[in-house]
Amino acid sequence: MGKLIHLIADYGQVGDLAFAEVFQRLQGLNPEDTILPVSVPAFSTLTTGFLIGQLALHDPTDGMVIYSNTAPRKDDTEKRHENVGEPFAYAKLKNGVTICAVHAKYAFSFVKDHLEEFGMVNVANKGSQFRSRDFYPASATAIFNGDQSAFGEQLNLSHIPPVPNNQILYIDGYGNIKTTIRQSEVQFFPGEKIRVNINGNVRTGLYADGNFEVKTGDLAFAPGSSGGSDRFMEIFLRGGSAKEMFFDPRVESEILLERFED
Repeated sequence: MGKLIHLIADYGQVGDLAFAEVFQRLQGLNPEDTILPVSVPAFSTLTTGFLIGQLALHDPTDGMVIYSNTAPRKDDTEKRHENVGEPFAYAKLKNGVTICAVHAKYAFSFVKDHLEEFGMVNVANKGSQFRSRDFYPASATAIFNGDQSAFGEQLNLSHIPPVPNNQILYIDGYGNIKTTIRQSEVQFFPGEKIRVNINGNVRTGLYADGNFEVKTGDLAFAPGSSGGSDRFMEIFLRGGSAKEMFFDPRVESEILLERFED
């Protein structure tokens, strides 16, 4: 039985030509494996890192690997020779999961404390507009199969930034807004009224800790389903869409929270 390969990228919707081409290349190199594509918003290394962490750290299947490409090319604002971009790196986690991903900003931030090995992949990072189709699949497959020739120099963990505070992490299909705020960081009490400010749009809601009930129509700030034992907090509108209430904010937008004062 083959392994599960999570394909996480900002190519647009799953089914887009870019997804189809990379999927095809990976499947050809890994014919016995199952590939599961997941889309993230364009250039969002924060959402990419979150998905990598959530899938890699919580109930991974035996032998599961992750292949990821989100390359905003923001490491250098000057002209780029041969379309060079952020480098392709690999990580081996303490739980056995292997990740191959573009080393851009937050891509490895959510797994930083779980790394056993972190280094460069021996592959060209320039010379193609579509590196993740033309160059990376073969090298990632070599990493997944333990081919030592594909493992490059070790990288310093200090180059991986921490997860930022108070930002939108992910917006799910129901319009719930996942945040980078951990449950352990919250200082409100259950049922307390709060103000939520996203991009200058301010709404009043309630803090709910999982025991406090929220009725239909209430905006709530509550622990979500992601993040393991110290869950990421979510902003949700029961019976509606928090995403629509806050006028479709972008991921990585800042979130401001404060106690409601009459």
